[in-house]
Amino acid sequence: MRGSGSQFAYDEVRRQIVTLELRPGARLFEEALAASLGVSRTPLREALRQLESERLLERLPAGGLSVPVLDAREISELYDCRAALEGLMAGEAARVATTPDIDDLQRLVARNEALVHLPEDAMLSGKAIHSAISRIADNAWSLRLHEQVAGQMERYRRYTNQSADRRDRALEEHRGIVAAIATADPSRAALLAHEHVTAARDEVLRVIDSVGLSVS
Repeated sequence: MRGSGSQFAYDEVRRQIVTLELRPGARLFEEALAASLGVSRTPLREALRQLESERLLERLPAGGLSVPVLDAREISELYDCRAALEGLMAGEAARVATTPDIDDLQRLVARNEALVHLPEDAMLSGKAIHSAISRIADNAWSLRLHEQVAGQMERYRRYTNQSADRRDRALEEHRGIVAAIATADPSRAALLAHEHVTAARDEVLRVIDSVGLSVS
């Protein structure tokens, strides 16, 4: 995107989508949105086109754009892809992790434990663990594909952290993955990472079904 106005509009609208400030199914009105962001409609339209290309917005049959509803099938497919990638990277991390790498992971797990009672902070600290594992694995293609999938999943991730029970279980799952990496057990690290992501998938599907936000 060309100008700072387009980039600002992109960043802000994307933030509103992934934090659920713009709810699934919400329709966007360009004039009101441009006024609220303090940008003209030309850079706003450029930003909206980019978000549409990323499937974070969709065009309505009668014209205009809306935030896509939560699609249970798409969620399952995204989480299944992520589970495979996370398993691959955790297994590779277990093969190559150094003592400083393991120390870093253990510090991140301790931070996750300290913040587990705070939904947003628990989510960010868990995300940091996954990012560190990706860095240790150092598989460029896996990382690139993972970033693509993760970008689509950001607005779903909020639904996995509302339950204190799920946050506690996620913490235990993180501990298990890091322990497997620390003991250089690639098979176990890969299995636990895969199971961790599928457990998150099941929680997202449960929550959005319970509040009537999903379509199948």
